[in-house]
Amino acid sequence: MGIIKQGILGGFSGRVGTVVGGSWKSINYMRALATSISNPNTAKQKNQRSKFAMSINFLHSLVPYVRVGYRPYAINKSAYNAAMSYMLQNAFNGFDDELVFDYQRVMVSRGHLMMVGNATVNLNGDVLTFTWADNSGSGDAQATDVAMPLVYNKERRLAVYSTNGATRRDASVQLTMPSEWNGEALAVYLGFRNEKGDSCADSICLRNDAYASPMDDEESGIDSDTLPEGDSAGEDTGGDSQGDSGSGIG
Repeated sequence: MGIIKQGILGGFSGRVGTVVGGSWKSINYMRALATSISNPNTAKQKNQRSKFAMSINFLHSLVPYVRVGYRPYAINKSAYNAAMSYMLQNAFNGFDDELVFDYQRVMVSRGHLMMVGNATVNLNGDVLTFTWADNSGSGDAQATDVAMPLVYNKERRLAVYSTNGATRRDASVQLTMPSEWNGEALAVYLGFRNEKGDSCADSICLRNDAYASPMDDEESGIDSDTLPEGDSAGEDTGGDSQGDSGSGIG
């Protein structure tokens, strides 16, 4: 049964015939009632579920980071869901048993802000040093734009990052990872945001260590059938997401 909340012209909640009504972030919506699927295990459907599970495995340890990195795309959706959508469409190679999560194609931040040039990363012990050419004044690049370094451990599925590090003019920033990560497979990214935090640059992958084991949902223990909801899933809460250093450890 559907419940009309605001009169005949308002939104409604529940099922009316073959239509389901509801609201999300104060936006009323209607959708068709889902039809039954005769075979839910076609190759294409299993492939999509695998993509979904692998994307969750990657994103769950860097939720606060993507809240900042995908903020420009959080329009009628959360930044987390915007990141998930990008991963599903762009971060994979192969199909079925040969499906591979491609860390090189991942973007941990996205936007139209001018990216720095000649970016590099060097690992010395447990300290990663990022360097780049200061291109302030080129396009919309400002000297006060903020670097957002991130290192992801493929084996542990954990991340260490900062969304409030050095500025573009500094031309370098350091990030310290746990010492026990030495010798393990890493993916390292660098993103940028403007000082206000409403514009970001497309991140770049500066290091992508080989790692043979696939990221599958059976190992992770994460339910791949539903998106996590609320703050734990990266749902935007409207609070400050430009914190200092962070990690997905623990």
